[in-house]
Amino acid sequence: MTDNRLLGADFLRAAACLTVLFHHLAQRMNFDRDYGPVLNVFRTFFHTGTYGVAMFFVLSGFLLARPFWQALDKGEPMPSLGTYVSRRAARILPGYWLALVVSFVLSILIFGATLDGELILRFVAGAVVMADWHWLTFFPVEVNGPLWSISFEVTSYALLPLGFFGLFALGKLSRGWSGRVLWLVVIGLALLGHWLYLTQFPIDSARRGWDHGLVGGAKYWMPRYNPFALFSMFAMGALAAGLQFKAGGRRHWIFDLLAIAAGAVAVWAVLRHLGNMRVDASGFGWLEIPYGFPWFQLGIAGFLAACPSSVLLGKLLDNPASRYIATISFGLYIWHYLVIELVRVYWVPDFTYGKIGDMTLFVTVCAVITAISVVLAQLSWNFVEKPAIDWARRREKKRGSVSPTLSPAAG
Repeated sequence: MTDNRLLGADFLRAAACLTVLFHHLAQRMNFDRDYGPVLNVFRTFFHTGTYGVAMFFVLSGFLLARPFWQALDKGEPMPSLGTYVSRRAARILPGYWLALVVSFVLSILIFGATLDGELILRFVAGAVVMADWHWLTFFPVEVNGPLWSISFEVTSYALLPLGFFGLFALGKLSRGWSGRVLWLVVIGLALLGHWLYLTQFPIDSARRGWDHGLVGGAKYWMPRYNPFALFSMFAMGALAAGLQFKAGGRRHWIFDLLAIAAGAVAVWAVLRHLGNMRVDASGFGWLEIPYGFPWFQLGIAGFLAACPSSVLLGKLLDNPASRYIATISFGLYIWHYLVIELVRVYWVPDFTYGKIGDMTLFVTVCAVITAISVVLAQLSWNFVEKPAIDWARRREKKRGSVSPTLSPAAG
């Protein structure tokens, strides 16, 4: 692929990040007002922005699994797990830890959180990226809700190689299309894990619900939100990577059409849940898995499998703007909500859930929040994320452990 990029991936990462950002902004609009056709569409569409999380999980599975498929099909050893862990840690942890610590401190100093054993436990669970296994620790800090997904993503990072261990152990039996069919077993096991979590770990109703804060919200989301549910999305992205790798470097207009059709499936999956979005934006689907499962994830996976082989669509979507947002997307994701809350405290007290009705003020505040978030994301990339990534790559070269199967797309 051109510049070792998989066409469509940058666009999807940027789209996922922006839909999450705009979702959290659109939540602040007064739901009882009629703003006219344009703003009503904005409010309705971006209230579905939680689906951006599912896009991130499918995309991550797609990018990280591709080197494993490459090695499997070529009969090579499994890619270096040391390199895999080093790259994942360097890419995620420094920026995440900084946002976690800053959010924790500000939650106490500015937002009035009580420094007690519960708050400390949540923070520690988040710091060791194991906050995803219990409702109490689900949200590791009080004022930066989006950080919940990081522990879930790290768990998916750990489960992905476990799935491939089985395929590599089978040797020739798992090469080619048979390996893709066998990967359906991995997805099935993830769904079984979800079902067991859902049925064997019920959550009591005491102080359950978003009106009881983030911990109450976590009790409402879980057990439907659990590591196996999110990994099932991640694993679907991994399967898409296997399909895409089989396509190789082919280019044909049929892939443009397939990518468009898959994108339409994803949009349709969102539209199915629009009527319930004001009550709950999670879009619970099969087995009560969130984000329109499995249709939305299948649409995103299909798009990723087809778009790299498209003739025109991938090049149009992966434009300079998409690539820029994709580059800073992690920083934008982990900092934007803290910016929203600081703006609410120090500038516009009405910028709270479902309250603001002055559209001139709303647009102005959204523009300011977006600008500040982009600046913070750029600083995070320049001074935290990229230096950590470069350091990890230098260590790989010194150890001579660079795996030829771990492509830039997986880094």
